[in-house]
Amino acid sequence: MDQESTTAIRAVPNATPEERAALGREARRRAPRSSHAEFRAAKDRPDPLKILKAQSAVRLPELVPIRYARMMESPFRFYRGAAAIMASDLAGSPDSGIRAQLCGDAHMLNFRLLASPERQLLFDINDFDETLPGPWEWDVKRLAASLVIAGRANDFDDGVRADIVRATVRSYRESMIRFAALGNLDLWYTRMDSAQLQALATGRLHKRGRTMLARSMAKARTRDSLQVFGKLTRVIDGEVRIAPDPPLLMPIDELLPEMQRAALEREFRSLVERYGSTLSSDRRTLLADYRLVDVARKVVGVGSVGTRCWIFLMLGRDGQDPLFLQAKEAGPSVLAAHVGASEYHNQGERVVAGQRLMQAASDIFLGWERVRGLDDRQRDFYIRQLRDWKGIVVAEDLVPSGMQVFGEVCGFTLARAHARSGDRIAIAAYLGKKDVFDHALVSFAEAYADQNERDHQALVDAVKAGRLPAEELPAG
Repeated sequence: MDQESTTAIRAVPNATPEERAALGREARRRAPRSSHAEFRAAKDRPDPLKILKAQSAVRLPELVPIRYARMMESPFRFYRGAAAIMASDLAGSPDSGIRAQLCGDAHMLNFRLLASPERQLLFDINDFDETLPGPWEWDVKRLAASLVIAGRANDFDDGVRADIVRATVRSYRESMIRFAALGNLDLWYTRMDSAQLQALATGRLHKRGRTMLARSMAKARTRDSLQVFGKLTRVIDGEVRIAPDPPLLMPIDELLPEMQRAALEREFRSLVERYGSTLSSDRRTLLADYRLVDVARKVVGVGSVGTRCWIFLMLGRDGQDPLFLQAKEAGPSVLAAHVGASEYHNQGERVVAGQRLMQAASDIFLGWERVRGLDDRQRDFYIRQLRDWKGIVVAEDLVPSGMQVFGEVCGFTLARAHARSGDRIAIAAYLGKKDVFDHALVSFAEAYADQNERDHQALVDAVKAGRLPAEELPAG
């Protein structure tokens, strides 16, 4: 896909709703809704393992085997780390030409409970490492395929999986139609909070599902810096320090010799001070009330393993007032090769801008900075709280009705995120009131799940044959 094809249809300045809707309906001639059912691997499809190895080449080599080991565990774990592979595949897919800000990795586990700055529990998208403007269909397809892959892992039959995907895509479509009728401010204030989730659960879930949701909400509220403080730190010679858990968590004083450690500590202290300039003035004041106490390298996720990720232990009014920040390396999005480079020169700023645009409410400490490493290379990072009321669904625990309701909430959330940046009226008109697109994505998701299983097996075979390294470690 070239840059021109992704920008062919955009909201025309001062266009009327009727004119914008006409553009959306016209897009059906360019890419019929039924055409989205197809997925056929291109004859010149890049080797998926070469895509993974290209990513590994710019990551910390000692952590790459952990990434492969985690991706080997199951087709779903492979899928979580294969956003670059799917981006390459989607580049040749039907395209309505309507752009929106994309998550870029909208699989089901990147939707979760999060805290708003007002201490409300919200359901929203979480991971924006790959965010860029692009065809809105790509996010919907990644979400749909993830539900099929998770459904297969749970032994749901074909009909059950089809019902889940149809319900999810219907939720996206019908939500977009509702958002198209809203004024701009009403759309901007739309969110899915805990009260709405509980009301949905009361009407749709059995007792087991309602109990699981209530427990997840209660647990999410405990997952904050204070909880991490008790879990990840210990007192050494009267000072609080991050406890090592090699190789997944390595304090800087155990990772580097003294001279290099001192240089990097100075850089990190400077980073914390500089990154404050990307926050609003009130939040800079709050940040300034904390002091940096310790730093550690942390292995996170599946797809991100091998990228540089540091956690900072900060203390406020006393030794029991912690703040954990996470600085995560941000490279170019996996979408960039297919939709064009970001307008932001700092990749951390790209992530932050996309997150602020797509989320209903973002972390108060979300910002970005650039760091010069010990190898004298500059790298971009985005910074946020390590943990702030986060609750994630356990896909293996979901029964069919639970996964369907979860998918519907994801569909609503993704539509709301796309509606904030894309032409919601054109997208709604393209989708229409009929369920053509819903049914099309059932076929696509099943076909792509088949491809994902083949790619996962190729990784397993390569590791077993000794062509790729893998190190078995606890799942993260």
